[in-house]
Amino acid sequence: MSTTPTSPIGSDDRLSAHAAETVILPVIEEQAIIRREVVETGRVHLTKKVEEHEETLNFTLLHDEVKVERVPINAFVADGATLPGVRYEGDTMIIPVVREVVVKRMLVVEELHVTKHEVPTQESHTVVLRQESVQVQRESLITPSGISPAENTAN
Repeated sequence: MSTTPTSPIGSDDRLSAHAAETVILPVIEEQAIIRREVVETGRVHLTKKVEEHEETLNFTLLHDEVKVERVPINAFVADGATLPGVRYEGDTMIIPVVREVVVKRMLVVEELHVTKHEVPTQESHTVVLRQESVQVQRESLITPSGISPAENTAN
């Protein structure tokens, strides 16, 4: 008995015939396509409420006060001279007051010195302020089976 392996009949012929042919093997690749679509998965209810509360505001207001001081002058205006006009000395406006006397000369009787200054006063007013608040309540669109409509339509 011989222990050498024997080949099936004609197997050498098939190998040599296939070796002469060109074998084309397709190379396959998978690709993923990603799409987006809008799916309603829940709803939101918004509730807007306006609340009012009183608040006291403290602030400083400025207003002008005028101080009028009468200064006696009693001086005649020179003959042919123009009458004295309004003039300013710093914050003070000086207005000459004239009177015609029998001698037919002008006598400056007095001057009015008008000084203006700002006086701050502390004020307090109560005002009503409004404030809006919004409450958000979410509603899920999950079906009784526990699957959302988005998952249900995907299957």
